[in-house]
Amino acid sequence: MPLALLALAVGAFGIGTTEFVMMGLLPDVADDLRISIPAAGHLVSAYALGVVIGAPLLAAVTARLSRRTVLISLMVLFVAGNALSALAPGYETLLAARFLSGLPHGAFFGVGAVVATGMAAPERKARSVSLMFLGLTIANIAGVPAATLTGQHLGWRATFLGVSVIGLAAIASLALLIPHDHTHAPTVGLRGELAALRSLPVWLALGTTVAGFGALFAAYSYVTPMLTDAAGFAETSVTLLLALFGVGATAGNLLGGRLADHSMRGTLFGGLTSLAAVLAVFPLLMSSAWSAVPAVALLGMAAFITGSPLQLMVMEKASAAPSLASSANQAAFNLANAGGAWIGGLALAAGFGVTSPAVAGAGLAVLGLAVAGLAYAVDRRGVQHAGRERVVCTHLPEHSESFTH
Repeated sequence: MPLALLALAVGAFGIGTTEFVMMGLLPDVADDLRISIPAAGHLVSAYALGVVIGAPLLAAVTARLSRRTVLISLMVLFVAGNALSALAPGYETLLAARFLSGLPHGAFFGVGAVVATGMAAPERKARSVSLMFLGLTIANIAGVPAATLTGQHLGWRATFLGVSVIGLAAIASLALLIPHDHTHAPTVGLRGELAALRSLPVWLALGTTVAGFGALFAAYSYVTPMLTDAAGFAETSVTLLLALFGVGATAGNLLGGRLADHSMRGTLFGGLTSLAAVLAVFPLLMSSAWSAVPAVALLGMAAFITGSPLQLMVMEKASAAPSLASSANQAAFNLANAGGAWIGGLALAAGFGVTSPAVAGAGLAVLGLAVAGLAYAVDRRGVQHAGRERVVCTHLPEHSESFTH
């Protein structure tokens, strides 16, 4: 593994930690700032909004810069956002700091994916992306629980100071390990980057991300009440069980990267099918403690198998603007987070039961399969059309040449 991928993974670890730790610190933040839990929940939304806005915006405006410089600059912004979160005097300031922290998230993963694939052999591109994402999935196993415990014992501000230190370590790693060569962005400019996003295949790939990961978050957003109310676990056991989700996600991420290097489309279809199947039987698996444990790990594995192939597919379809397209895919991931949680909440509000969000998620996974199938059909038609054009172009000169003899 190139050491540069380690630097990207360190940055991904910090980003993954700060993204998900707020969910575990909501009661502490609410008590300290004297706000309600729903109001504290807006801090999660503020971060996600920062990702959605910052991912395409920052990738577009930095299109002409060296990717090494972009990655370091994005991590500086990340450190600043988390440091301001730790020092925020009140709710409104913390809300703004969380938004600022989210701005570099998508662009970092987007540009990082381009750098990772640029340093890898053609047959190992998906694996290189999965190794970068390894930092994100490990954050769910180690980073988030450790940061949550830190916040509970030393105060939530200490958590964000700790994340800032991780960000500083990432900056040092990027500066030392990312080579100056192989990191220059193409000079297509902002207009060229935006033009590359006008194709239908790019939007179909982004739509697959929204539907596929929306399926995950429809269920995962409500996995805690499923574990306590349906499977019968105590609330004190939930943190450990959620770490199992991270273990499954890590395994799925690595497996998906390896499989996608052999068949990107096949891995995508297989992952979405597996996710739909796991979610469809999730209510049954949540009916007892012994089956709920592997179910949580299987959910993470099935979902993250699709991570690397989706990232590569978007980059492939927008080859003239891979950084912007890859960053837009991260924005799509966060839209999936918000949209999936909303759809799962609708199922709960309708009174269909505590495990009903998983069934709603299964429907979204099937929708993701349908969008992926449509994308495949569009690609096939494009290849066939291009093939006919090549036949016509190669035939005409020979035909006209025969008239000259």
